[in-house]
Amino acid sequence: MPIHRFERRALLATPWKNGGGVTREIVCQPPGAGMDDFDWRVSIAEISRDGSFSRFEGVDRVITLLEGAGVRLLSDDGALDHRLSAPLAPFAFAGETPLTSTLLDGGCHDCNVMTRRARCRADVLVCTGGRALAPAAAGLLMSVHRTWQAGEHVLGPGEGLWWTDHRVAWPLTCADFDAALLAVAIYPVTP
Repeated sequence: MPIHRFERRALLATPWKNGGGVTREIVCQPPGAGMDDFDWRVSIAEISRDGSFSRFEGVDRVITLLEGAGVRLLSDDGALDHRLSAPLAPFAFAGETPLTSTLLDGGCHDCNVMTRRARCRADVLVCTGGRALAPAAAGLLMSVHRTWQAGEHVLGPGEGLWWTDHRVAWPLTCADFDAALLAVAIYPVTP
């Protein structure tokens, strides 16, 4: 099974789809897919000003605050009004929802998981201690705090790995009381 490792600090910054911020893409599948035809995508966004979120028709999103005070997410119709202010608390919403974000107290960084609703779905978990993840054919692990053992792989803070096309259950261990690891499991949607 090919494992793709990454370091958060080495990810390249690119403009958002709507030009209102920057993102650092970790993985986009299938290979060569663009913003309009990916099956699943994980990135880290830097939000430095108030503005609109990019809209993605037919895409489910999960956003997790990594650093900073966070943002208030408000839909144009007022049906969605969420303060993304608790670090490492995943929040799911439909990608086609027109949203405006307002910074709560300065810039922030968040992890964005996007899945094409008709093709796959994502479970996003924050692990704070040892556990075994259920098998998934694709996904991503990223250490947020402390050093983790993921099977035979060691992941320091800001380091991670992703995989595709092979079902694997990851045993995860970390002895530190303030450890945190972001785990994304991708599952195909069956018709």
